[in-house]
Amino acid sequence: MAKAKRLFKVTFVNQGQVYEVFARQVYQAELYGFVVIEELVFGERSTVVIDPSEERLQSEFEGVKRSFVPMHAIIRIDEVEKEGVAKISDLGDNVTSFPGPIYTPGGRSS
Repeated sequence: MAKAKRLFKVTFVNQGQVYEVFARQVYQAELYGFVVIEELVFGERSTVVIDPSEERLQSEFEGVKRSFVPMHAIIRIDEVEKEGVAKISDLGDNVTSFPGPIYTPGGRSS
């Protein structure tokens, strides 16, 4: 019996929104401070009900071989048995993003 391929649900913050995607490979990048997400998996287009946020994600990541997501933007990575619906949702009050940079380039100190 062949072993099924691993599947991960990755939840991360991107531009003030929470992205939830499914991928076959997730690992630490050689580029310090980044996590690589490869082989994104989306639902079949043959279904009658189409989720607009999943369709938006699919078009946003179309042609992307791998994504490098900053480690501090990752909320959670789960290994799952079956695929769910990829989605984009608002950040809301229950998720606090990691603090921004301590200094800003070209900024003046007070």
